[in-house]
Amino acid sequence: MAVGWVTALKLVPWGDVLEATPQILQAAKKLLGSTRQGTADAAAGTLAGAGDAATPPVALQLQQLRERVARLEQEQQESAVLIQSLAEQNAQAVQAVEVLRLRNQRLTAAIALLGAVCAGLIVWALRQ
Repeated sequence: MAVGWVTALKLVPWGDVLEATPQILQAAKKLLGSTRQGTADAAAGTLAGAGDAATPPVALQLQQLRERVARLEQEQQESAVLIQSLAEQNAQAVQAVEVLRLRNQRLTAAIALLGAVCAGLIVWALRQ
């Protein structure tokens, strides 16, 4: 079974995976950072809006909401790109596993055939 994993790992296009890894990692970090920042900004806005004296004008609140929506849309697009990249890598891994499965079936059939031939040769040699 360990041989199958080794073969599977050899079939993965590691050059492509390693080439895309920094971009995926950077996108994930950026997404995580912007999500945390958006949550902190929302918490700060909630605290600022708690007191009646510190309540910003409606126009300022509207502008802040528009900016937040724009940030959320950008984060959503970045998430979609990241998910697409991960999906492509997943598809490559699935394709490699499928190739391994077919090779495993062929190898099993070849071993069974070789075993039958060996058993036939042993029987033939004992009769001689």
